[in-house]
Amino acid sequence: MKNSCTLYLLTLLVCLSASPAQAQATQHTFTTDTRLATLSRSFFAWRRGQQPAAGDDIPRVERPDGWAPDWSPEALETYRADYQKFIQSVDALRVEDWPVGQQVDARLLRAAIQRVHWELDILRSPHRNPLFYVQQTLGSVFELLLIASPVDEARLENIILRLERIPQTLSHARKNLDEAVGPFADATISVLTDIDERLDAVERALEAQVPPNLERRLHRSVSKANKALERYRRWLQSEREGMRESFAIGPEAYTWFLTQVALVPHTPAELLAQGRQEWSRAVAWDVLEQNRNRDVGKLPLFESIEKQVAAADMHEKSIRAFLESRDLMTVPDWLQHYRSCPMPAHLAPISFLGVADDLTSETRLDEDACRYIVEPDPGLSYFQLSAAKDPRPLILHEGVPGHYYQMALSWAQPNPIRRRYIDSSVNEGIAYYVEEMLLQAGLFDFSPKTREIIYSYARLRALRVEVDIQLAVGDFSIAEAAEYLARTVPMDSETALEEAVFFAFNPGQAITYQVGKLQIIRFLADARLDQGGDFSLRAFHDYLMENGNVPIALQRWEYLDRKDDVHRLDALGGAAATVPQ
Repeated sequence: MKNSCTLYLLTLLVCLSASPAQAQATQHTFTTDTRLATLSRSFFAWRRGQQPAAGDDIPRVERPDGWAPDWSPEALETYRADYQKFIQSVDALRVEDWPVGQQVDARLLRAAIQRVHWELDILRSPHRNPLFYVQQTLGSVFELLLIASPVDEARLENIILRLERIPQTLSHARKNLDEAVGPFADATISVLTDIDERLDAVERALEAQVPPNLERRLHRSVSKANKALERYRRWLQSEREGMRESFAIGPEAYTWFLTQVALVPHTPAELLAQGRQEWSRAVAWDVLEQNRNRDVGKLPLFESIEKQVAAADMHEKSIRAFLESRDLMTVPDWLQHYRSCPMPAHLAPISFLGVADDLTSETRLDEDACRYIVEPDPGLSYFQLSAAKDPRPLILHEGVPGHYYQMALSWAQPNPIRRRYIDSSVNEGIAYYVEEMLLQAGLFDFSPKTREIIYSYARLRALRVEVDIQLAVGDFSIAEAAEYLARTVPMDSETALEEAVFFAFNPGQAITYQVGKLQIIRFLADARLDQGGDFSLRAFHDYLMENGNVPIALQRWEYLDRKDDVHRLDALGGAAATVPQ
């Protein structure tokens, strides 16, 4: 890490000596000899190795071959020093006279850099959250097991390398966790209760794919990982009594995140009001929909996983055709398909670690995406159960035209900065928006009970705003948040608790669905008003999807020349700014 950052600084010094005119570029072009391009390449290359593993599918990055996590105390100090160099470098750029597109790119890069500070020194996950190290150990293995293509020898080598790193990483965890939060430790202890049986099951499932030269090494790595994870669990139990109970970051830190990382131009109080209003709307429309369908029978479960997979494939193709026939957006010919795939035996034992899907990547755009499913059963969790009745709502959100569709288009776009994850508010906002957009466009006109699923999703997304903010400011405990979700959505208790734990140590994530969708609706309304008869819904959606990693405040600025949200971001973030009237 030190060497890569030093190389970056030498390159940057050369670029900073260039004239400001060399940094100019037209919208959607990106010349590699600009200072911004050099800085962004250096940062995102560094981030591929440094970025923490996470259970969410949107932020996932492709790691370099031979990569293994490093969360030693020394590495943490290096990461902090590197962050300071990156943020100073981006702040040294004078972008005021650049074209709007380049100014947008500079703000994107700065937000991505600020996320490092958010993770290390505001959330302080390596110091506060014992579950963080489950993600950096098992979660890093999970990332490789998710890939839908057959497990080859090269991938097995990387899986083993990450398993071999587990004892060392957990040793570092015991040194770093000097501010450990008790409720996060409780969740970690629970997760690790039977982890040895789960990892052994993963090993057995991989046996048929392991060449003889790797069999012994895989077995040793799993055995040592199991022992290290059990030691870690026992250590957490022994230290639990002295841990702090409070996990809230407080309103000031939350506001910093909104303005510096997510680029959402609202206060927490405004977001709470939005969430509550949307909750009332979702409940009202849900009640009306249920009343309308009072004589319609319930949706049956698919009879088998094979029938669910076949139906999902058929529906995915029909959704693509619907998007084109209704002039909603352009579906590229090169885009592969989003499929429902049976859960692999080597993934199933640790599928609890995150979203069980493979959305492909920037280098795998020629592969289909997969969402892993299990046999239809009445006891399935909230989202899996909805898909076992009708896969379309989840196809819209996770696949086409949701996450897979948007991310594939963003990965394929010419500007490298805009291929990168910045914050989930735009990605999840798009995925939620397309659910309701296609409901209004008529996709479910002949599926009354599926419309009820869409409204149930809407209730959950609105409630997540309340849960996220109240957890972050300290007004909800994890148990209270889980009970609130289970009772009010309603949803199963297991999913509710999983959501509450995830949102407690990932503040700012649960708001993204609702907040992002509302920003997009406002963006759409303003585009229609500004462009009048020249407005094209297809063109609007095509721009939105290609730039689906760009926060909506910046999209409005570039697409409509409306800078009002950017001015408000500056004002809320502490910059001297006057919002034009």
